[in-house]
Amino acid sequence: QEQLVESGGGLVQTGGSLRLSCAASGLAVSTYGMGWFRRAPGQEREFVAAISWNGGRTSVIDSAKGRFSISRDNAKNTVYLQMNSLKPEDTAVYFCAAANVPFANKYTANEYAYWGQGTQVTVSS
Repeated sequence: QEQLVESGGGLVQTGGSLRLSCAASGLAVSTYGMGWFRRAPGQEREFVAAISWNGGRTSVIDSAKGRFSISRDNAKNTVYLQMNSLKPEDTAVYFCAAANVPFANKYTANEYAYWGQGTQVTVSS
């Protein structure tokens, strides 16, 4: 059974950093495009970042460019989201997802087939 489990969320002050992890079981992340999404209270789910199956291509939303980066360790079957210079508007539940294609960005987000339960990130001002 495919499962994605996020960890690393928490409460941090403005300007702080967090690294989210997404550990997969029942599927090999090396064969999936992987991504991170978030949903803030009262808002729609939003694409945050994506990485191709081999790590050669990445995409990050404009509001997080220069602050967030996505990476993967296929040997550990884990994907990461490094978040620096956090802002209160980054507060949300962050979800990891796996796509049945080598790479899926915000324009092809419907390709994501497997989802984690999410981890809460709260940035205080």
